[in-house]
Amino acid sequence: MTIKKVSIIGLGALGILFGNYLSKRMPKEDLRIIADKDRIQRYKADNVYCNGEPCHFHYVTPEEGCEPADLLIFAVKFNGLEDAIQAVKHHVDENTIILSLLNGISSETIIGETYGMDKVLYSVAQGMDAVKVENKLTYDHMGMICFGEREPGFNSQKVKTVASFFEKMDVPFEVDPNMYRRQWGKFMLNVGVNQTVAVHKSNYGEVQREGHAQETMISAMREVMALSEKEGVPLTEEDLQYWLQVLSTLSPEGKPSMAQDVEARRLSEVELFAGTVVKLGEKYGVPTPTNNELYRRIKSMESQY
Repeated sequence: MTIKKVSIIGLGALGILFGNYLSKRMPKEDLRIIADKDRIQRYKADNVYCNGEPCHFHYVTPEEGCEPADLLIFAVKFNGLEDAIQAVKHHVDENTIILSLLNGISSETIIGETYGMDKVLYSVAQGMDAVKVENKLTYDHMGMICFGEREPGFNSQKVKTVASFFEKMDVPFEVDPNMYRRQWGKFMLNVGVNQTVAVHKSNYGEVQREGHAQETMISAMREVMALSEKEGVPLTEEDLQYWLQVLSTLSPEGKPSMAQDVEARRLSEVELFAGTVVKLGEKYGVPTPTNNELYRRIKSMESQY
């Protein structure tokens, strides 16, 4: 199988970043951005910008019949996932490969419940420092997409097909033969950096340097480490240092998505981060005081919108 038709749902930071990148390397009709009519009208009227350049996207509504996608990419926020799953139904057939760039550790399973886990590869997007303000995205580091099968130790034909396509498109990527563990590692980083920067109303620079914010971030990450052992994907000190190194490469002026949500007075993905950690902590009897406090503070901030 060769990937020719690609569909993306979600024009947040990752949707714009990778959508714009692919749009410069594919025939316009072969890359479809799925959105409802109102969003499409707004996108066409105001345009969407990536590092100052207008994006030239081919938009389709969920109702439009079309040739199914060879590769379908979910790039929505978690609270929009259920609607997105329904919106992409015309883009999925028995051969479609699905990648989810959502944060957290649950979106693949949720998508698989509707379309079958046999179509889904596990993935994370990492290393980007994209900031989206209204319809404008800016970034210094594009990062990469890491993907693979959930079960460790082998690369399926789906993995090889996506790798071949990304190589052809010159998309930065890494195939990880232990992808579920990688996903837990990214979850650990997100739990620490997203929430800490949001609470401090700051940027990556705040947690890249020594101080209270960095201590809070690492404490929240260590709580995820403790839970990962209970979940059978034990993260180590080496994993913690790896993700801190990834963080150190980002622009100090950049901000994670949750901090951008707080600035824009949007509801955040706190349930996906601290909410998940607190629930797992209760399940396994593991104390999670840092995430309890981050959850409380973010919920308090959101209640004032």
